[in-house]
Amino acid sequence: MRQLNRVESVGETLRQALNELAEVVPDWGKAVAAPEWVTRYGRRFEPMRLPKERTERDRWLATIGQDGLLLLDAVRTKPPTEPVHQLAGVEFLRRLWLQQYWLEVDAEGHSPLHLRADDNQPPGEHRLHTPYDDEARYSAKREMEWVGYQPHLTETSEPDEIHLITQVTTTLATQTDMDALDTVHATLAQHDLLPSEHLLDAGYVDAEALVSARQNLGGELCSPVRLKVSWQATAAEGFDLAHFTIDGEQQQVTCPGGQTSSQGCDRPSTTRKAAIQVRFSPTVCRSCPSQAKCTQAHTGARTITFLPQAEHMALQHARQAQDTPEFKAKYAQRSGIEGTISQGVRGFALRSARYIGLAKTHLQMIATAAAINLHRLCDWWEEKPRARTRTASFAMLAPESARRALSWRVG
Repeated sequence: MRQLNRVESVGETLRQALNELAEVVPDWGKAVAAPEWVTRYGRRFEPMRLPKERTERDRWLATIGQDGLLLLDAVRTKPPTEPVHQLAGVEFLRRLWLQQYWLEVDAEGHSPLHLRADDNQPPGEHRLHTPYDDEARYSAKREMEWVGYQPHLTETSEPDEIHLITQVTTTLATQTDMDALDTVHATLAQHDLLPSEHLLDAGYVDAEALVSARQNLGGELCSPVRLKVSWQATAAEGFDLAHFTIDGEQQQVTCPGGQTSSQGCDRPSTTRKAAIQVRFSPTVCRSCPSQAKCTQAHTGARTITFLPQAEHMALQHARQAQDTPEFKAKYAQRSGIEGTISQGVRGFALRSARYIGLAKTHLQMIATAAAINLHRLCDWWEEKPRARTRTASFAMLAPESARRALSWRVG
């Protein structure tokens, strides 16, 4: 779905509401509409005819906002015999105006309309964008921006077998990959298709997912995990978390110098997951000869935050494993799903929603996955080999070792 800017969003919303009212109660709509509304809202709002200057755009937003408020007031105070407040376009107008504008009652009792600042709007998962699909949400990933939904594909990856898509999950565009993983696994389990090892993009996996897969699904997740971000780990000097001995059950930590933490408490981590924080005695830390390698805190005392024992151990093990040649060779198989996404986008319009709403879009994604599978089955039966990733002609002149260095799979 095409991304609408703010002027387009509010303008198209009011235009859609007026069109619905014109169909249901034409005489009432003609009576409440101002004469200039025909010129203002008779045509679709398109970027080429919208103002480019910020002040002019703000004036348009204020004008559209006031017109929409007048229409909503007419629906409330002078309603026709039909319950027009229940029309989808009118209800969407009411909801969007609550998100985009606010009223301030002044000393004289007037209520001027104000445009909401960006930080005074709802979070992305609740923010409305287009009157033509009230479930579509805006999202951005790297250089790509879109409004709509996000499909998640799972496929088989045996080297010498046909690769078929086994599961499709479709979510709102604002839902994270990590939040989609439980749905993916639940659907695979329903059809007895859970893999013993699931190769995943790093966005799907955290410590909790690693432990949950092992305990609840009887399988392993193979994915790069978040790297250490402390200044000690980033600078590759000093004592990061790996240098400390952690007793999760006792909520106690022993530092490289043999000192034990003095207190511990439960607190959320930076990702809002359950975590444990412990603190060492300032007196002990200040007298330690290795203090400069350990902390830069103004109190002079080291504070350690770590995950519950099972999650901490799973994360440390994954961090160690992802640097090994064995992990890199195994994880290289996941590149197949990147090829599937590319095939889906280029050959099957995977990123073009033909329908309105999450449920219908999900059905489209399932049909698209089935079409990709049928295409692959035909190639398999005709013994057509899978195409390899293309290498530029100039890069082919380089030795094999140099070409391997260009691959994203080589760390």
